[in-house]
Amino acid sequence: MGFNRMFSVLDVSSSGLSAERTRMDVIAGNIANAQTTRTPEGGPYRRKLVVFSSVLDEEMSIAESGGKDLGGVKVVNIVPSTEEFQRVHAPGHPDADKDGYVMMPNVNTVYEMVDMMSASRAYQANLAVVDTFREMLSRTLAIGR
Repeated sequence: MGFNRMFSVLDVSSSGLSAERTRMDVIAGNIANAQTTRTPEGGPYRRKLVVFSSVLDEEMSIAESGGKDLGGVKVVNIVPSTEEFQRVHAPGHPDADKDGYVMMPNVNTVYEMVDMMSASRAYQANLAVVDTFREMLSRTLAIGR
């Protein structure tokens, strides 16, 4: 790895930090709307999912390795879930139909918490990479003194 490519580690980790932050924001929105039965679009809140894509870095990799190197990750889109809404019997609810059923959001808070833990761990892993790289660079500079 040449000197000009050495800092690509930080690019990859920072893209991961940004993507996981977006994922945590979307999950927090899902949890906040887990009981929302009426939205401006009509109907209950629909769970949102984050779509990631890898970023290919072609600048130096073609000359060095003859192919493409991963350059990180990016958020491509935030899409609504296609899962069915939950139908709950709640005759006293203001949004209940004539049979007393309410269409509830397709958000499962247990799944959302597991996703949040996963995103948090991925965020922590990217931070650890940045910290390790910073420490390695600091020690390298200390050798040259």
